[in-house]
Amino acid sequence: MPALLWMIVFFVIPLLFIVVVSFCTRGEVGNIVYKFTLSNYTKLINPLYINIFIKSILIAIYTTLLCLLLGYPFAFIIANVAKKYKPLLLLLIILPFWTNSLVRTYAMIILLKTEGIINTLLLYFNIINVPLNLMYNNTAVMIGMLYMMFPFMVLPLYTSIEKLDKRVLDAASDLGAGPVNKFLKIILPLTKGGIVSGSILVFIPTLGLFFVTDLMGGSKVILMSNLIKNQFLTARDWPFGSAISVVLIIVMLSVIIFNSRIPGNKSTKEVL
Repeated sequence: MPALLWMIVFFVIPLLFIVVVSFCTRGEVGNIVYKFTLSNYTKLINPLYINIFIKSILIAIYTTLLCLLLGYPFAFIIANVAKKYKPLLLLLIILPFWTNSLVRTYAMIILLKTEGIINTLLLYFNIINVPLNLMYNNTAVMIGMLYMMFPFMVLPLYTSIEKLDKRVLDAASDLGAGPVNKFLKIILPLTKGGIVSGSILVFIPTLGLFFVTDLMGGSKVILMSNLIKNQFLTARDWPFGSAISVVLIIVMLSVIIFNSRIPGNKSTKEVL
């Protein structure tokens, strides 16, 4: 009952309020007029908003794939390293959580800006002649997203890889399986649950990290999260902002439902 009450008060009721407001109209001074309309949703058919929506989904997908490609080897190394080194490596993954995410974003800006550390070092060693344009573009946003979401991918992968039955891997080696076949036919299927969990933990929050896009993308990169923030705080168009939020929530729920239908980790018996 306490958990149910908590969900109703802090999740269900605010969500229902957003849904109701999305069908209302904006008053002359930015107030909410409770007059039923579908105009907030039909406005989203505009090619401008469709392009922003597609870009948001693509950046979330690319960020998830990059986190997976970089995080899987990292998690695999942590899971197979000597026990005395595991706490230190896990600490390096968890350590960013001890620092405010906004502060970490400003740290990335110091590294990537035109007069930043990266460009200064490259110019000093004559690797480049002019500073690289590393800020205020899609690449900068993806780097910021990757930096923020990387631990959320590594931890589920580490947990999944750590649970692997080493006897199965030894048996595969004894039967002549090479490293590639052993990875594709044994390790990958047995860690699919960690891949799915990590992908969800990265993909869904990436759609809502508006401050990363604001700081590292500037006015040149606008995603759905920034559009929602601008509608609520700048344009004071709560109905339209609520409509965008509802669409984004539907996308997130669709991803969760789709992934919940994917079988989790295969058992050792299924793999064999």
